[in-house]
Amino acid sequence: MTVQHFTPKGMLQPVPYHHVAVGTGTRHVHVSGQVARQPDGTPVAPGDLAGQVAQALRNTAVGLEGAGASFADVLRLTFYVTRWDPEKTGDFMAGVEAVAEEIGLRIPIPPASLIGVEYLFEPDVLVEVEATALLD
Repeated sequence: MTVQHFTPKGMLQPVPYHHVAVGTGTRHVHVSGQVARQPDGTPVAPGDLAGQVAQALRNTAVGLEGAGASFADVLRLTFYVTRWDPEKTGDFMAGVEAVAEEIGLRIPIPPASLIGVEYLFEPDVLVEVEATALLD
């Protein structure tokens, strides 16, 4: 296995992600920030955080696949969410859980950061996802 995910005893638990990823390999894959858009640019799930999280993760899966990778190879995920508030956690996780099986994203997910931002590149974009993977 190229990537091993785990949470050592003594680290905060339970969380919906692993705290540590160890990767061995030589090929790095970086997927830029993906948003809830169809290939032609049409917005998906306007105003719906869960729907946008799911679509942004689907788009991330397409980027990984294009490089010969999958979520099993992902070392780290970074989520940028507009106007973040802890009350949005349920909607955020609903989006992750809704698409996880479809795209092969195991839960708990790889080490991740969720960063609250005021604004992304267009007003209807609620979330952006970046991924870093490692392949042999």
